[in-house]
Amino acid sequence: MGEARGAALRAAALGLLLLAAAAACYRLSRRAASGGRRGPRPRPRPGASAGPGAGAGRRAPCGPPSDTSPTASPHTMDADDLQKLIHLLQSTDDPLIQEQTLITLSNSAAFSVNQDIIRNLDGLSIIGRMLSDCIPRVKEKALNALNNLSMNITNQKEIQVYITQVCKDTESASLNSDLQLAGLRLLTNMSVTSDYHHMMINSIPCFLHLLSEGNERTQIQVLKVLVNLSANPAMTRHILRARGPSLLLLFDSCINRDILLRALAFAANLKKNVNNEDGTMLQNQYSEDSVFFTLCGHSTPFAQKLASLLHHPDTEVKEQVVRILTQ
Repeated sequence: MGEARGAALRAAALGLLLLAAAAACYRLSRRAASGGRRGPRPRPRPGASAGPGAGAGRRAPCGPPSDTSPTASPHTMDADDLQKLIHLLQSTDDPLIQEQTLITLSNSAAFSVNQDIIRNLDGLSIIGRMLSDCIPRVKEKALNALNNLSMNITNQKEIQVYITQVCKDTESASLNSDLQLAGLRLLTNMSVTSDYHHMMINSIPCFLHLLSEGNERTQIQVLKVLVNLSANPAMTRHILRARGPSLLLLFDSCINRDILLRALAFAANLKKNVNNEDGTMLQNQYSEDSVFFTLCGHSTPFAQKLASLLHHPDTEVKEQVVRILTQ
C-alpha cells in the first residue's frame, strides 16, 4: 500500500514537472504563431568558460556575471512555474524528483531573467540545501543549478556561503567524476572576481593535486580556477607556498593546447606578481618542492621548458612564453 502511494506521489510530481515544461512550450508556440519578436536566446552552459589566456593581462577571464536582466525571452518560464518547481524541490525527499526538478531549474537559470526570479523566490537557499544530500547525482545537479545562477553578481553574494562546502565536496569527490567537475565549474564562476578568493585558500593544495592526477577535462577546469586566483596579487604567496613539482609536466610541446595555454597564463600571472613585490618575496620562505621554486625561482628545468616552447608552432603559446621571459 505504501509503495503504491509513493509511486502515485512520484508520478504526480513528475507530472507537475512535465506540465511546467509544457506550459513554457505553449507560450513559446503562441508567441511564435503571433509573429511576436523573439528575444535573445542565450545558450545554456554548465559553467563560465575562461579563455586560454584568462587572467593573463586581465582580471576577469569571462567577464563579471551580468547583474541586469534583458527583456524576457520566450524560452523562459514564468514566475508561477518556477515557484511550483521550487516548492516541489522543497517538499519532496524523492531523489528522482529532486534530480529532475534541479535539472529543470538549472536549464531555466541559464537565462538571466530567471536568475533574479529564482533568487526572489528564495530558490538559492532551497537549491543550496541539496548540497547536503548524500546522493552524488542530486548534489551534482544542485551544483549545476547554482553554477548557472552564479552568473549573476547579486546571486553570487548569496551563493558565497556554500563555497567552503563546495571546496570540501570537490576534494572528497571521486577523481574526474561529474560531481567533482560540477564543483570546479561553480568555483570557476565564483573566482571570476577576487571577492571570494580568500575562501578558497585552503583548497589550493587540492587544486594542484587534481592538476597532477586528473584527466585532461579535470586539468582544464582546475586551471580555470587557478588562473583566476593567480591574477589576484593577494593570493600569490598562498599559491607559491603550495607543493607543485609536477607542474613542470604541463609545460611540454606535446601537451593539450588548452592545458598548455592556461598553464602558461598561470605561470605568467605568478611571475608578474612576484616581480611586483619589490624584492620582498624571499626564497627562504618556500620549500624546494614549492610552486615558487618550480616556476619562479632560478629553475633550470623550467627555463629549459620555456626555451623549448619558443619553437612551438602555435603563436599564442609563443606569446605567452615571451610574456613570462620578459617580466
